[in-house]
Amino acid sequence: MSTYRILFLGDIVGKPGRKAVKEGLPSLQDSLQPLFTIVNGENSAGGVGITPDIAEELFQQHVDAITLGNHAYNKRDIYSYLDLNKPIVRPENVPESCPGRGHTSVTKDGIELMVINICGRVFLDGYDDPFACIDRVLAQARTPHILLDFHAEATSEKIAMGYYLEGRVTAVLGTHTHVTTADETILEGGTAYITDVGMCGPVNSVLGMDRTIILERFRTTLPARFEVANESGVISAVVIDVRKDTGRAESIERVRFSTAGTL
Repeated sequence: MSTYRILFLGDIVGKPGRKAVKEGLPSLQDSLQPLFTIVNGENSAGGVGITPDIAEELFQQHVDAITLGNHAYNKRDIYSYLDLNKPIVRPENVPESCPGRGHTSVTKDGIELMVINICGRVFLDGYDDPFACIDRVLAQARTPHILLDFHAEATSEKIAMGYYLEGRVTAVLGTHTHVTTADETILEGGTAYITDVGMCGPVNSVLGMDRTIILERFRTTLPARFEVANESGVISAVVIDVRKDTGRAESIERVRFSTAGTL
């Protein structure tokens, strides 16, 4: 075969998201036969952050790499874990003194896939210029097979990054806003792009959070502690077909999966 597949799962939100992934990922891997499975795990621990135990649980489910985002450091016990040289990446554009690293490489069947995590800075504070950051990382790349998880709030910033990297990377996949967009495409030069992959988490919620609490917050403006909705979850993902020789994408498709089957 001249191509291989990447399966990328959007932000895993809390216990419902983890349960959906545990129950549904084996079926997706069996049916789609991806060479690489990558997940965003930055909301997997109670809706904010990730713990070492959760990361290990994901790796045991044949996940090849984990990306994070603006909640990368919400759980302090993850700090030392991020320095263990495992395939888990926090945003590249944080200070170098922060635990962990912003890119990693995983290799299977002779294909080396570089996985990068970068945060946007529109409506997100404390991050270095993502465009200059990606240029620095790509200058070090040893492979044409490159996936960027661009964890950003603003749609415009994500789209701009897609065009900035068209023909330079395999895929630019947006995360963070938890709502799947319908703009998946192959940009010029063979770069797969989507503004947001969506979330793996409870459907009957507001971005994974308990809708009753969120509605009360909107109606009263009073502070409230957000909690992950206690509802069944689904998997939101994309599957990308990639040329082995060039690392350029040939197709990208949205996948939405529940334990009852593909939706």
